[in-house]
Amino acid sequence: MGKIVLARVDSRLIHGQVATNVSKSAGANALFVADDHSANDEFTKNIILGAGSRTGHKIRVLKEDGAVRYWNDRKYDDFNVILITKNIEVMYKIIKAGVPVKHLNLGGLPLVPGAEKIINEVSINKEQLALLIDLQNSFPDMEIYFQATPSLKKVMLEEAIKIFK
Repeated sequence: MGKIVLARVDSRLIHGQVATNVSKSAGANALFVADDHSANDEFTKNIILGAGSRTGHKIRVLKEDGAVRYWNDRKYDDFNVILITKNIEVMYKIIKAGVPVKHLNLGGLPLVPGAEKIINEVSINKEQLALLIDLQNSFPDMEIYFQATPSLKKVMLEEAIKIFK
């Protein structure tokens, strides 16, 4: 049975920091991207597969509901997986659908109108904060934090909540 060693929200999906530092720190041997656009676009899918495969990790580009189905059907085989989505909304749906996550890392979301900067690399809006709070309330043992790379300070969800008050 596989295990999700880390769930990460990063608008860039797989990039150098994820493929090297984050995966090493998490103890992952597989990077699974859950993104409908990437799964349905062969060019984007091949770029992701190419970027990740140079690291020796097993790379899968899944449709968002496919990430749930793969867990339900095969428990991600024997992989130690970093599950990556582009946004909080998709990660929220996947976790709520029953995919078990113990550590949720918000690692890369650009500043857009209506969002508040939590750390330099991550900004969220009130609706996204509400989704994270709901996840925390639904799964009290889940660690939810903001951190671009393992060498930087973790900012916990509780600290992010204070920014919105």
